[in-house]
Amino acid sequence: MTEADVVVVGAGVVGMTTALTLQRRGARVTVLTAHDPADTVSTVAAAVWYPSHTEEDPRVLRWARDTHAELRRQASDGVPGVVDRPTRMWLRRPFAGPPWWADACGDLVVEPAAPPYTALLRFTAPSAEMTTYLAWLRERLETGGGRVVRRTLGALAEAYDVAPVVVNATGLAAGRLAEDPAVYPARGHVVLVANTGLTVSVRDEDHPAGVTYVHPRRHDVVLGGTYEEGVWQTSPDPEEAAAIRRRCVALVPQLADAPVLGERIGLRPARHGGPRVEIDPADGRLVHAYGHGGAGVTLSWGCAAETADLALSV
Repeated sequence: MTEADVVVVGAGVVGMTTALTLQRRGARVTVLTAHDPADTVSTVAAAVWYPSHTEEDPRVLRWARDTHAELRRQASDGVPGVVDRPTRMWLRRPFAGPPWWADACGDLVVEPAAPPYTALLRFTAPSAEMTTYLAWLRERLETGGGRVVRRTLGALAEAYDVAPVVVNATGLAAGRLAEDPAVYPARGHVVLVANTGLTVSVRDEDHPAGVTYVHPRRHDVVLGGTYEEGVWQTSPDPEEAAAIRRRCVALVPQLADAPVLGERIGLRPARHGGPRVEIDPADGRLVHAYGHGGAGVTLSWGCAAETADLALSV
């Protein structure tokens, strides 16, 4: 007899929200993970709601809308690490109307802007401080009887000794475990500086020198960044860090004297064709949920609901 109804492989934000969603629907859940949740790439994320590097897709829009609503509810309820952030997003590309994802946030306002910008978008973007938030997700799961078990799998089939249904939320490792050549890394580099009183997130996604964003948290500010497709290198690059800081100070001059606290580098689990969320056509007991790239937090709860539907239908 197996010890759970569903085993979720992977303990990043997609895996943990899926596990908690399954448990809330009455399933006995075990999470298998090669790394402690606190050591997953999710902890590197600035984790501000925004469908970064995602293509227009009705399913993705639904996930983003549902996640936005859930995170705002959690912020209102005082869930540790979750807050609503007023956001300003400067656009440089020709403005042809609100972005495809505007309906998902519900309060987007467009304002004129002076060159080099074409428009300013204002909206509310809930955010999560990931070390705190992942710990909360784990605590909720374990309080409800779920388990998080450290275990490295050589193949997804090995998880069937834990439960008869497997959810593959392994992120970048899915390229190997699911034999999916569409999976690739998107290297992200951020710099952390002390928070000198900032409360507003600011973005300049189309900066010619690289994606630029400033995301305040309680005790620090995340300055970004990079989105380097196909790059596996995770060692620091001092010149790159200095360039990120220069762009962010130009965007938010208040940061000029903020002490640097450190930097983080992570590999986003991207996938050509977008996230894969489906029952495996060759194995009806296996449900895939990976390939969210830099939008894992943004799509997490909406995607978890659909993944749970699939897993419980097996």
